[in-house]
Amino acid sequence: MIIHSKLPDVGTTIFTVMSQMAVEYNAINLGQGFPDFMMSEELIALVNKAMTDGGNQYVHMNGLPLLRERIAEKVEQLYHNPIHANDCITVTPGGTYAIYTSLTSILQAGDEVIVFEPAYDSYIPNIEVNGAIAVRISLQFPSYNIPWHRVKASITAKTKAIIINSPHNPTGAVLHESDIVALREIVAGTNIFIISDEVYEHLIFDGIAHQSILRYPDLMERSFVCFSFGKTYHCTGWKIGYCVAPAPLMKEFRKVHQFNCFSCHSPVQYALATYLQQPTPYLSLGGFMQQKRDYFRSLMQQTPFTLIPSHGSYFECYSYAGFSDEPDKALATRLTKEKGVATIPMSSFYKEGTDNKVLRFCFAKQATTLEKAVERLLQ
Repeated sequence: MIIHSKLPDVGTTIFTVMSQMAVEYNAINLGQGFPDFMMSEELIALVNKAMTDGGNQYVHMNGLPLLRERIAEKVEQLYHNPIHANDCITVTPGGTYAIYTSLTSILQAGDEVIVFEPAYDSYIPNIEVNGAIAVRISLQFPSYNIPWHRVKASITAKTKAIIINSPHNPTGAVLHESDIVALREIVAGTNIFIISDEVYEHLIFDGIAHQSILRYPDLMERSFVCFSFGKTYHCTGWKIGYCVAPAPLMKEFRKVHQFNCFSCHSPVQYALATYLQQPTPYLSLGGFMQQKRDYFRSLMQQTPFTLIPSHGSYFECYSYAGFSDEPDKALATRLTKEKGVATIPMSSFYKEGTDNKVLRFCFAKQATTLEKAVERLLQ
């Protein structure tokens, strides 16, 4: 039996590779983006309560109605956008699923989607598995800003969508109001969709306001906006997220969703519907994580790595061009084996493997974990 692969060039993700290597060499894993500290005990208790109270059967295909209402309330409070809970929100098994389903809802063979590299590694396979073409544009190194003049020059009659991601994974860069102005100018009067990956919505630092597409009605009418509870509440293994889109777009989204997932984990949805009534956990998240970023920065000053500042997400990038010419994958492998610290080589986020001599570190860890990791790097 022969399978003619839809993804012939795709292997195992770098996250799995580096995490397996971290286990093999007993390395501290600063590669894959997950916290090593406990999540809210109150939220755990609410899940347990939902189970013992009988909330273990299917909920509505689109998500628990009460949870969707809570999400709508949150969106209105944060972004002054009164979206319709029934028509415009679908709960999904994670943010990556929401992105995939958004793309699958709109793409036809031969369509083009503009993607910015370095890019979260699911984007291009999601596009290609739908028979579409990823038009790759490199962010400007080392600031990782979007070169909007190149975006404008890349628009063709086949351009179906633009994927934006802020705060950005893997770089921690964030969009500013000037970026929104440029995006508006490019899509005005076109049929171009926007896929907005906002899973790090609350992980934004330095007093910068998150430029959610939900703030802008003219952009929202053409957008699928994707979120993750896992990043917000330190429970990445729960794989629960949601998508917000205008009713006509969400109608198509749900056509795909109903035959792929149908319904997400019920007890967690009951728990989240209750927990979302407290805004403090998500409103305080940016400050909490910025403290970790700043502490990690202070530790890394002892090393020869050069900081490339992050303003959001779990991640910060560091250049090693000042002390080594080796490929980033080689250095990441050597650090894992010889120093016992796993990172992610940034070339993995470029389809052609662009190597700027940069490694990505995850700082969403306990202080003791970060201290031990830097101690090992200094040995």
